[in-house]
Amino acid sequence: MQKPAAHAIIQEPRVRRTEVSFRDVIALAKPRITLMNVITAAGGLFLAGRAGRVDGAGPSATTVLATLIGLALVVAGANALNMYIERDSDRHMARTRNRPLPSGRMAPRFALWFGVAMSALSVPVLAIGANPLTALLAVIANLLYVLAYTPLKRHSHFALHVGAVPGAIPPLLGWTAGTASIDAAGVVLFAVMFLWQIPHFIAIALFRKADYARAGLVVTPNVTGELASRHTIIRWIFALVAASLLVVPLGLAGRGYLVIATILGAVFFTWGCYGLRAGTGDKWAKSLFKFSMLYLVLLFAALAVNP
Repeated sequence: MQKPAAHAIIQEPRVRRTEVSFRDVIALAKPRITLMNVITAAGGLFLAGRAGRVDGAGPSATTVLATLIGLALVVAGANALNMYIERDSDRHMARTRNRPLPSGRMAPRFALWFGVAMSALSVPVLAIGANPLTALLAVIANLLYVLAYTPLKRHSHFALHVGAVPGAIPPLLGWTAGTASIDAAGVVLFAVMFLWQIPHFIAIALFRKADYARAGLVVTPNVTGELASRHTIIRWIFALVAASLLVVPLGLAGRGYLVIATILGAVFFTWGCYGLRAGTGDKWAKSLFKFSMLYLVLLFAALAVNP
């Protein structure tokens, strides 16, 4: 087992400039991740309205706008706080060393207060614009991501499962914003996102395991080994495919979706099994990672179209 490096003392890089660029402020929010969360929350809102769970009509424009803005704020805040906490380990990874904090383009205190401000502002936006339940779930997700998942990454590969909870909450937030309740349909949407994240991120860890070890972050391949990690991917894909079909008996989708979800799931599962062949290496892991994103996009598109 490869032992991750330890970085017990944070050595701050010298801040090279006094002004903060707009581009670096946006980078704190991890815009691609924030956008993905907003889109999946919008999907939850749309499905809640289509299922007739909102007084027979869709959620109001005010509810939609407040939910999406509030979610963007809480995700941006959590991402900024994550960057603040991980600023030292980010300097040791090729894909993160050019971020505003490890590169020295931004003072850590700015990122800290930006994250706190965005997180705090999201609460009244969601509580007043949507409902208190949605605001509460957003706060729980924020705290789990910042105070549990982020520090746990240095100690256990099970941090992935903890981090998958806030990562899976956006569609549930959209659902609760439209229904003001948590029911089976909302839980299944949450489950699909939760289960999807495990094989997706283990695939990343497989082809970046050396980078993670150098940064002192504990990931599944560096603990259980590569072959065991590939078996883990297959098990989670199987659970994901099963969960993705549950939306049909719950009335969120029809037969067309069932056919599409089954085909997508079969391809995803087969490609996961292909990774057990000798010699597939990082090339397979990268291809599985890319297909996992395509799978999620096509699955939710089919759910939205509901053929």
